[in-house]
Amino acid sequence: MQKIKSLMARQGLKSPQESMADLSPVENLRIPSKEELREMREQPIDPQAEQEIIDSIEEVYFSNDSFDMVQHELEKLPPELNLQELEEYRDKLKKQQAAVSKKVADLILEKQPAYVKELERVTALQTNLQLAAVICTNARRQLSVSKEGFTEASLGLLANQRRRQLLTSLLKSLRTIKTLQRTDVRLSEMLEEEDYPGAIQLCLECQKAASTFKHYSCISELNSKLQDTLEQIEEQLDVALSKTCKHFDVAHYTKVQLAYKLLGKTQTAMDQLHMHFTQAIHNTVFQVVLGYVELCAGNADTKFQKMQYKDLCTHITPDSYIPCLTDLCKALWEVMLSYHRTMQWHEEHDKLETTPTPDGAAAAESDELVVDRSYVKKKLEHGLTRIWQDVQLKVKAFILGTDMSNFKYDDFIVVLDVISRLMQVGEEFCGSKSEVLQESIKRQSVNYFKNYHRARLEELRMFLENETWELCPVKSNFNIAQLHEFKFMGQCRSPSVSPSRQAVSSTSQAQEELYLFQQFLQEGNPFEMHIENKEEETEDVLASNGYESDELEKSVYQDYDSDSDVPEELKQDYVDEQTGDAPLKSASRETMRSKKKSDYNLNKTNAPILTNTTLNVIRLVGKYMQMMNILKPIAFDVIHCVSQLFDYYLYAVYTFFGRNDMYESSGLGLISSRLRTTLNRIQESLIDMVRL
Repeated sequence: MQKIKSLMARQGLKSPQESMADLSPVENLRIPSKEELREMREQPIDPQAEQEIIDSIEEVYFSNDSFDMVQHELEKLPPELNLQELEEYRDKLKKQQAAVSKKVADLILEKQPAYVKELERVTALQTNLQLAAVICTNARRQLSVSKEGFTEASLGLLANQRRRQLLTSLLKSLRTIKTLQRTDVRLSEMLEEEDYPGAIQLCLECQKAASTFKHYSCISELNSKLQDTLEQIEEQLDVALSKTCKHFDVAHYTKVQLAYKLLGKTQTAMDQLHMHFTQAIHNTVFQVVLGYVELCAGNADTKFQKMQYKDLCTHITPDSYIPCLTDLCKALWEVMLSYHRTMQWHEEHDKLETTPTPDGAAAAESDELVVDRSYVKKKLEHGLTRIWQDVQLKVKAFILGTDMSNFKYDDFIVVLDVISRLMQVGEEFCGSKSEVLQESIKRQSVNYFKNYHRARLEELRMFLENETWELCPVKSNFNIAQLHEFKFMGQCRSPSVSPSRQAVSSTSQAQEELYLFQQFLQEGNPFEMHIENKEEETEDVLASNGYESDELEKSVYQDYDSDSDVPEELKQDYVDEQTGDAPLKSASRETMRSKKKSDYNLNKTNAPILTNTTLNVIRLVGKYMQMMNILKPIAFDVIHCVSQLFDYYLYAVYTFFGRNDMYESSGLGLISSRLRTTLNRIQESLIDMVRL
């Protein structure tokens, strides 16, 4: 349209609005020049050819009014100009221009009758307007006469009465505005008291009242102030909501949820709550690890605050690894417990709320509540898996951030204990099998166990090289269950139960049957039990100096030691003061001592025959079994290593006591083919490898 107007301007034509002052439709028409008429005559007469020329025009010419066609054509010029090509292209453009001009001229001529008719209507309208102006002038004159002849006194009384009513209404409005102006003080007090529902209710009421008096200029400022106050309340409400992620308080959370309900943002509150839980997990683990890193670093200049959490975990020292892991799990437990209690609150709250009978507005409100409850329930259920996944990833980064291959056995068992308890928490939290934690702890366990087993084989080799094969004095009632390494077998545990629950009393066992979230719902922490139950238990399996530590042993050694410096005559049971002779029926102490020794030797025959190396191998088997019990994924590798311990010990025993080179030069003695095959296998697969 703008291009048609510009073309009309070049042709000298005017729009209907510009021609209103001129009533002659013919006088304003400009006669085309001779050159233009010649160009129009030279244009193709065939409409189809004319349309093809118009269609060949580039679309960019019809884009907008600001299009610079000269610049466009200049940019299209090739680097090397050809006069003939330029003239041909110029002729083409002229033909296109002529076709467009002819098309526009035809359209103008086609619309000329409508244009003339419209001008006639405009002329008629102008005449009617002039007549209306005359009528209005006469009416005003007559109204002025009526005003002069009317009783001004009566109208003045009516005006005063109306003014009085307006002033009374104004006074009432001003009092209300004054009250509204003072509400900001009360709102501040309610926010300090954390009465968020009351503050929001008051603010909404003030906004409703302010909308009633919005025609006053002072109210616009007050309304803006109330809106700012409401936004400030929402910000403080969001901060209050974030506090529930670490320390859940029923009363506090109830007030927060009621406040969001008044705002009509229940679903928004749930979205914000999940964001706060995610942020709480990140901040919690970062602060715990950062505290230990800075504590271990001392006065180092390293800027740990700017490090990523994954990089920060690599700076944990082995000495602070277990305390940091324990505190990390404690902190994460608090976050998950808060989420668990949040879900409990919503479940109990939904049960307590009664749905009113659907009736008009109540029905719409009931439907909205049902939608909000459904959204909250789905969001909370979905958030369980999401939060546990975040916890797993944070703990995984911590586990894999340190090389545990050189940890002590007991320290590594403690780590496994804590992670096992954490996986139990995850299973109770959302039914997850904790694949992320299992994979990470499996990687560390395989790495640790390879190094540990290699060291134990080397240690066993040293034991065997220095073994004197003398009898190790143990009590006659010795049993492997008395060793500390086999204490975990004393109780029958399910695979999901943490190793820290192995040595608890019967009372604590009954408590362990409860879910962790039930047992520690109000107070306590499941990861505190780990430290309490890890006290070393003393084992009493060795007999002192070849005798059992009982009354028999004490009497034998006490008698032997006490008789060394006592005169012979005083060693008798009874000495007659008159004659100095001992009674004939009294047995000598030496006789009694020999009798006690013979009784002990009789009991000693029932004790198992063990050497120090044998006892060490048994202890290693107990440790390996304990690791199998905790590390189910690598149990096969562990049992294979247990068989290597036994094979190594068997081969060493045979090497010391079973060879008979006098009969056979092979080094394997006179043995069965099955035993020879076994020994050859042990030598090829284990002995030669250990020597390497």
